[in-house]
Amino acid sequence: MPVWGFADVVASAVDGIAAGERFYGYFPIASHIRMQPERVTARGFYDAAEHRAKLTSAYNQYTRVQNDAAYAPELEHYQMLYRPLFITSFMLADFLQDNHFFGAQRLVVSSASSKTAYGTAFCLRNLDGITLAGLTSARNRGFVEGLGCYQSTVTYDELSSMPADVPTLYVDFSGDESLRARVHAHFGDSLVYDCFAGSAQNTSFLRDLRLPGPKPEFYFAPVQIRKRNADWGPQEVNRRFNAAQRRFIDHARDPANGWLALVEEQGFEAAQARIARLATGSGAPKEGYVLVVG
Repeated sequence: MPVWGFADVVASAVDGIAAGERFYGYFPIASHIRMQPERVTARGFYDAAEHRAKLTSAYNQYTRVQNDAAYAPELEHYQMLYRPLFITSFMLADFLQDNHFFGAQRLVVSSASSKTAYGTAFCLRNLDGITLAGLTSARNRGFVEGLGCYQSTVTYDELSSMPADVPTLYVDFSGDESLRARVHAHFGDSLVYDCFAGSAQNTSFLRDLRLPGPKPEFYFAPVQIRKRNADWGPQEVNRRFNAAQRRFIDHARDPANGWLALVEEQGFEAAQARIARLATGSGAPKEGYVLVVG
């Protein structure tokens, strides 16, 4: 099972990669991995293993921490937990702003307690003319309200209580098809855009449910990254992202804000037990799980 994290090089026969160097990327939960580096640069390398060739390049890219402007040793745990999610949040917020929110005056965000959702809300907080409403379960309502990113918090059962006469953009992090159908039915002609940002629960990829209103559109961060690389240049994109990520992590790790409680666990047995608990939905939105193996 792959996870985002850090690993040290214990042996290398590749020019430009030395034993002892530390890299950030997408690794299996394992003590060791044999890789086939290609496109080695000062920034890092890509794994050219044949079985990974069809993956999006971001999953095969490994960043040399000594040349990573966003890296800080004391923030490793937070980088593992947030960085792969916050790039989605940051670019999604930029995508919505870049498109003037498709004329919406309100954003309704499902799975509002998820890190990617509240990362997006963090980037969009305090915008003039746009209000953010977080949709969540009754169990997570208190956590979402405490985030301070959403102007209102609504449980899934309360969806029909929301005014339906405001131009609304739906940002879906849940992937719940029945919820999507309810959103389309409730907001009707006021729904201006349906943005599917992904799901950790639903493996059906945007099936055509023949819903009234706008067709759900899949959001893919690399597309917006490519656009901004052309607009601003890669260095400026990295600068803006790194600055926004640091602001977000500093806010999230401040105990006074109550956003995150780090849970560090050791060894493979702990990893197996944690994954089993997560699979049953027993994780708490405030907790971030870090596993140390090897």
